[in-house]
Amino acid sequence: MKQKYMFWQTSGWVLSLLLVFPILAIFYTAMGESDEVFSHLMSTVMGTYTANTFWLVTGTVVLALAFGLPAAWIMAMCRIPGEKILQWALVLPLAMPGYIIGYIYTDWFDYAGPIQIFLRDFFGWQSTHDYWFPDIRSLGGACLILALVLYPYIYLLARTAFMEQSVTLLQSARLLRCSPWESFRRISLPLARPSIAVAISLVAMETLGDFGTVSYFALNTLTTAVYDTWLGYSNLNAAAKISAIMLLVIFLLISAERFSRRKQKLFQQQSEHGDDVRYQLSGRKKWLAIVWCWGLVGFAFAFPLTQLTYYAWHYFSQSWTAEFQQYSLNSLFVSLVAALFAVVLALIVNFYRRLDGHKYSVVPTRMASLGYAVPGTVLAIGVMIPLTSADHLLNDVARFLDLGRPGLVFSGTMFAIIFAFVVRFAAVAIGSIESSLAKIPPSLDMASKTMGYASTAMLRRVHLPLIRRGCLIAGLLVFIESMKELNAALLLRPFNFETLATYVFNFASDEQLELAALPAILLVFVGLIPLVMVNRSLEQKH
Repeated sequence: MKQKYMFWQTSGWVLSLLLVFPILAIFYTAMGESDEVFSHLMSTVMGTYTANTFWLVTGTVVLALAFGLPAAWIMAMCRIPGEKILQWALVLPLAMPGYIIGYIYTDWFDYAGPIQIFLRDFFGWQSTHDYWFPDIRSLGGACLILALVLYPYIYLLARTAFMEQSVTLLQSARLLRCSPWESFRRISLPLARPSIAVAISLVAMETLGDFGTVSYFALNTLTTAVYDTWLGYSNLNAAAKISAIMLLVIFLLISAERFSRRKQKLFQQQSEHGDDVRYQLSGRKKWLAIVWCWGLVGFAFAFPLTQLTYYAWHYFSQSWTAEFQQYSLNSLFVSLVAALFAVVLALIVNFYRRLDGHKYSVVPTRMASLGYAVPGTVLAIGVMIPLTSADHLLNDVARFLDLGRPGLVFSGTMFAIIFAFVVRFAAVAIGSIESSLAKIPPSLDMASKTMGYASTAMLRRVHLPLIRRGCLIAGLLVFIESMKELNAALLLRPFNFETLATYVFNFASDEQLELAALPAILLVFVGLIPLVMVNRSLEQKH
């Protein structure tokens, strides 16, 4: 019986090893001898890079908690006007790339922006010596921008945790005359701590991997250090060492999150259908809650989108160019191919796990999912190391066989971007297909074997029709994430090749936000698709 599954076993392990190989390549390269560039960075600016990264992550997490936790508790535990709209509107900022909001708010709040111009005209101020205004292009400004984009992680997970808490506990708190604040502090918040810890780790990892925002704000972090070391100094070894440091930081974040809840076991009875123990807010509290929630939606999504729409409308003729259409097709192609390969890989590793049933059969799925925790800039280094070696080997073999020099077949073509996207987002496809396969009863597998179906026929005629929706969702999610990915695309794109994300970044970096508005809106609306799906799933569960 084991021989029948040899294809799935071999394929699952080989594919998962290919996906984890870039991560291993980073550590292998980093263990080499230090060169002058890395030694110079360590003795001069690495301390500043590390400190900036620490304070950026800390500030963003604190602000994201301050934004997301109150909104989550209000939506889960209170009744306010317009709550059905707010439930999904508060998730919308997740579709807005952080660097786009950073460009817009810098344009508004800079010295030459409309806000400061209005203040100077209104109060008669002549120069910066006459008044003080916070500098948006600073560490604090970057924390604020990233928190506006990333607080939905806190909101989503905390709101779900609040909604799943026991009705009995909440009713008991009311019988004991606990105020809403005491109920939140003494019951809701401790019970939701595991979900909040997961959300904090997600915000921290997203902040650690951000490049577009910190680059525009001229902040030197570990991510910009990787970018500058590779492209500025052309030193892959030093970039790999910095990347290894970032991977260790991410490992510590994940380990700390799991360690913090290692002994927590929460057994709660979820709210029954029809039970509504939410607080009815009135007066000043009601208006404060409304202003808080709608203010988050406005500042993090509605106002920036309005500005982008204004620019796109007035500069449509300059934006709708052959380059924009070509780069849109580029993004469409690489994202579709990456989604296709990610779905096929997810099917193989998940189906092998279902067929084998051995405790080690889960290893390929976990190995193939590791790339999702790796920032795009770091992953680009890991992808480039083995692909460059593969190109050298291919050219050496071709020269030995007198076949000429093929050139950079792997590292200098779209293959590098597609491979990076598959490594980065395969976990999304694996998770979606894994949940779909788990809903198929094992009795169908037994019936298929009784009817004489081989494993391939079983997958084609039994499982695929049943998990078709899960496969479509998996492919859609990988496609959308690939369309939005900036960091890996910036470092791995071939010459004269742009995606929509790099196209927007280049225009905005050159202070031409008007021409970047149309492709930015396209990226935003593409990013809204998974958010709608997530919100619909939450509504179905509750």
